[in-house]
Amino acid sequence: MKITFLRVFCVVGLLMALPVGMASAQSDDPFEHGWNLDGEASELRFLSVKKSKIAETSSFATLSGRITEDGRAQVRVLLDSVDTKVDLRNVRMRFLFFETFRYPEAIITTQLSAEQVTDLHITRRKEIELPYTLTLRGLTVERTADVAVTLIDNDRVVVSSITPIAYTLEELDLEEGRAKLEEAANVDITPVGVVSFNFVFSRAQEGTPPDLPDAVLTPAAVALETKGVMSEEECLGRFEILSRTGNIFFASGSTRLDNKSVPLLENLQDIVSRCPSVTLEIAGHTDSIGSDAQNQSISERRAASVVAWLQDKGIAQDQLVAVGYGEDRPIVANDTPENRARNRRIEFTALVD
Repeated sequence: MKITFLRVFCVVGLLMALPVGMASAQSDDPFEHGWNLDGEASELRFLSVKKSKIAETSSFATLSGRITEDGRAQVRVLLDSVDTKVDLRNVRMRFLFFETFRYPEAIITTQLSAEQVTDLHITRRKEIELPYTLTLRGLTVERTADVAVTLIDNDRVVVSSITPIAYTLEELDLEEGRAKLEEAANVDITPVGVVSFNFVFSRAQEGTPPDLPDAVLTPAAVALETKGVMSEEECLGRFEILSRTGNIFFASGSTRLDNKSVPLLENLQDIVSRCPSVTLEIAGHTDSIGSDAQNQSISERRAASVVAWLQDKGIAQDQLVAVGYGEDRPIVANDTPENRARNRRIEFTALVD
């Protein structure tokens, strides 16, 4: 699955190049008035492989993009909108793989050349080589892709991938996400992926520059999931997945929440508020460094800090329970710094009657 989103980003960049030719059908300037991506008509698909032989196709539902009158193109992919056709699989992709609470979008940019598509109104279809930049998780990767630009009419153009676009998860800093996915789903996932796309662009109106909406960063704003109150099954699955993120942080030796925890806590608050029938146990765990008594105390106080944060945001006191387990429930051996870091964690468990 990790590869899946990687391909998605590449695809977006390709799409952007295609629109340039559309305008040329109206004037000598292929960028006249600029172009807007039609998100409803566009498709960005990615293929992932698990268990070495099972291929799954997924996509992103929320895309936006534009090409300005000087040929600058940008496409945004809102990662919360990942669509695998399975609810909890979507949730795993969001929280464990993409970490959308930290990195809500992927951005593809390119600079189009008018010379590449000036005669599109005559040829109707052109294949071009397009350099593009992908920004994801704070990283910037520069690549080149082959795309086909097809003119539908004077105001519509379709940009499609000619050949699959592959990325390794390592170059996009997604290997940790892959490991979390594999552990959560108990499957092996191939660390490479392929993306394909069909992006449709519409010419902007004269006097109305092409628009690129700001990314919606509120929790689950574009997630393909139940809106409002969720079912018990949906709640149970989400809390189990949130426990695997490892994104609740405290200062060393402290019970004070680090500000780095806020993005995940905001998502946790959103989910708890939509699970009013569920009591949530928030459990603190430590590694084996220090005395049993010290570890028990710090685990209890860290859990209480998370509860206090949620209560300050309006979650009812009777919906939350703070407990500490000290060092009694390690998930891995406390034999390396990395393993000890995994054992120092906060877990979320839905308590149901």
